[in-house]
Amino acid sequence: MNRKPETVWHALGVDHALEMLQSAAESGLTADQAARRLQQYGQNELTEQAGRTPWQILWEQFTSTMALILSAAAVVSGLVGSFKDAATIFAIVILFALLGFAQDFRAERAIAALKRMAVPLVRVRRDGVVQELPSLQLVPGDIVLLEAGSVVPADCRLLEAHGLRVQEALLTGESEAVEKHTDLIASGELPLGDRRNLLFMGTLVSAGRAVALVVATGMQTELGSIATMLQQVGQEWTPLQKRLDRLGKVLAVVSVVVAGLIFGVGMLRGEALKEMLLLAVSVAVAAIPEGLPAVVTITLALGAQRMLKRHALIRRLPAVETLGSVTVICSDKTGTLTQNRMAVTGLMNTDSIVGGAEDAASDRLLLMIGALCNDAVLKVADGEESVLGDPTEGALVSAAATAGLYRSELEQALPRIAEIPFDSTTKRMITVHQITALAPGLLPLPPLPPGGKLLAAKGALDSVLALCSAIVLNSKIVALTDDHTKALLAAADRLSNQGQRVLALALRVLQPDDDDRLESLAQEFICIGLAALTDPPRQEAQAAVQRCLTAGIRPVMITGDHPLTARAIARQVGIDDAGGALTGVELDRLNPEQFDEAVSRVSVYARVAPEHKLRIVDAIQRSGGVAAMTGDGVNDAPALKKADVGVAMGKVGTDVAREASDMVLLDDNFATIVAAVEEGRTIYDNIRKFVVFSVAGNTGKILAVLILPFLGLGMPLTPLQLLWLNLLTDGLLGLGMGLERAEPDVMKRPPIAPDSQIFDRRTIRYVVLTGSLIGGSCMLVTWFTWQSGGPWQTVLFASLALAQIAQAMGLRSFRSSFLQMGLFSNLPLLAMAASVLLLQGLAIWLPQLQGFFRTTALTWEQLGLVLLPAVAVFLLLEGEKWAGRLGRTWRGN
Repeated sequence: MNRKPETVWHALGVDHALEMLQSAAESGLTADQAARRLQQYGQNELTEQAGRTPWQILWEQFTSTMALILSAAAVVSGLVGSFKDAATIFAIVILFALLGFAQDFRAERAIAALKRMAVPLVRVRRDGVVQELPSLQLVPGDIVLLEAGSVVPADCRLLEAHGLRVQEALLTGESEAVEKHTDLIASGELPLGDRRNLLFMGTLVSAGRAVALVVATGMQTELGSIATMLQQVGQEWTPLQKRLDRLGKVLAVVSVVVAGLIFGVGMLRGEALKEMLLLAVSVAVAAIPEGLPAVVTITLALGAQRMLKRHALIRRLPAVETLGSVTVICSDKTGTLTQNRMAVTGLMNTDSIVGGAEDAASDRLLLMIGALCNDAVLKVADGEESVLGDPTEGALVSAAATAGLYRSELEQALPRIAEIPFDSTTKRMITVHQITALAPGLLPLPPLPPGGKLLAAKGALDSVLALCSAIVLNSKIVALTDDHTKALLAAADRLSNQGQRVLALALRVLQPDDDDRLESLAQEFICIGLAALTDPPRQEAQAAVQRCLTAGIRPVMITGDHPLTARAIARQVGIDDAGGALTGVELDRLNPEQFDEAVSRVSVYARVAPEHKLRIVDAIQRSGGVAAMTGDGVNDAPALKKADVGVAMGKVGTDVAREASDMVLLDDNFATIVAAVEEGRTIYDNIRKFVVFSVAGNTGKILAVLILPFLGLGMPLTPLQLLWLNLLTDGLLGLGMGLERAEPDVMKRPPIAPDSQIFDRRTIRYVVLTGSLIGGSCMLVTWFTWQSGGPWQTVLFASLALAQIAQAMGLRSFRSSFLQMGLFSNLPLLAMAASVLLLQGLAIWLPQLQGFFRTTALTWEQLGLVLLPAVAVFLLLEGEKWAGRLGRTWRGN
């Protein structure tokens, strides 16, 4: 017996399905059959592919371009006898490698989270008896028995369903429990949410009971296909990672080429081999921004801490900056844009529908019938309201309680004595209540006779109208006419087109001597109106969507819910639904070109499966967009992992979604994403400023180290001195720059283009001008000191540090002046600048460090010379910004 994976189980009848799996509904499989199939299909569990080992991650750190060049420089230093330089450079390489390892070493726990969803024990029919077995031992063909509260242990075809409702939000995104049945569904093309005769692994039975045939286990289930997609989705590099990788390779090539040229020219001129090797090493060390990985990591980490205060938990640091580049946010509806709870959004009594004089008491009557014909329980603890039971029934109970009609109090006056439970065929529920002496006066009409009975009904409008012979109009009971029926149906259609679920409510009063047999009760009801229910949008969702639009970000809704519901919620929160709502079935019919075109214009998707979400995100990325995906269910996990930034809900989100995400919203607030985007843009700005600062400063150092020897000054700086300067400036000052506050217009700009470069025309001009000024001015004061017989190497060592302090102060903004940014608005940068001054002073004036760094104490006159490059650099930067502001004013910008 070989079950084909492509079998369309919902399109098979019960007998046909049993025949295909060679099973029997009454007795199930034999022990021998189960054993053979267990060997054939394997255990009913989700398997996991092996990821990178810790050793592989560590090896990647030591084999990065920057680490290899620094290691080579350390080896060369050791070969020429400069063991102190070699040891220091190796120590820096090890430090940065460990820092990178700590950042990257994060075990992928998404599959483990999926595994935890398995049911440990399940009731199974085998050999004609009901047994309780570990869910791991389930095989296709097993007959399982489920009831309210059960977690479905495998994908199953229903054989029997008694009042069965299943919560499938984690797979389909629908917040409402789904009514299930056993009938054959002829259509082969159906999304998961419409396969009403199937049960899926990991979903929850919220009401009723069932007998079901296992048709798929383990990785062959729908949950297993999600696990497969999770493992197939690779880890995407963020835009900043790509830019910094390109920058690192360019700088590496430049450093090697320049060092090689210096060495070659020096050897041709007859310079000593040792001196030229040390000079080449010095240039390589000067060209590489050793502090770049550390500063970027620490800046992202501090940004993540600030975001945590705003209820956003960052699980992967590069996601912080990637948020600043996001062009599209693909958001799940349920629990993300909505509150993930059904709520009564409108009451329409028959007076308001058919044109009578409205009576406010009729709305209370609707709420009371909704609370009586109900199995949900409302609980209040510590001021927090919670509902146990079906979400739709919970919404009715909660709405009634808000009006002061508590189900527990109502049932004291009208205790339930019988019921006709909800049935998928009749699509309605009827409860029978004894009228006690406490009951008269509860309803405005009709009068309640003690000893009689009150019948309450709720359900689909056509089903409830079939019970009714009258309606309430102008506080009177009148016969139900065709015009009344048309008006009721039209009102229900209007509400449905708004994406709301509509329930009709009706009642009947029996006198003490009336026939009260259950089979005769479904007649002569009085229709009292309609209740509209929906999963309402979050209060802050509309403002958050508007901020996204202002920032040039396109919000897209991707949900498993009904298209009408999806479009209604989209309109309420401000998402563009002009392109309609595409369903998963419609997406499957599109060829690749049509699919990409649809993704570029459609912002609302409904009835989609996990693979559709993945394809939508992929299409956005292939078109050059940067995609963020928000969600809370298992069905969101593959797209969360594929997206440039996966954003999971922290309160209602599943473990699977959180483990697959880059960021978790602790308050499940869509508005928090907007705050995260602002933080991401600010961090990207700061990292960009730092990179430009570092490259310009290193350009000045390279010029000094490159040119001064050819002017007869010998070896300007040792590799150790250059490494020290880089750690002070690129490290401490860079860290301070990473904490700069947001520019005023940060959320009014378009997103950072994914293909944009850190270096554009302006920043290249900045690097050339600033680097040339730092190098030229420092060489000038160094040459003057050399001519006067002073400690020219120490002067160069000090002037380069001070020039970069001035550079950091002038580069707090590319547009605003130092004073406009505020003198004390970035206290960490001021503290870092003071630390650089202190440490550099210790290296120059402290006797214990003078031998280590080969420095000499400077006189006051020499200190004055050292300050000149710093003043020149600061004035150049502020002058360039002033000229830019003046030019923008003339152009009207």
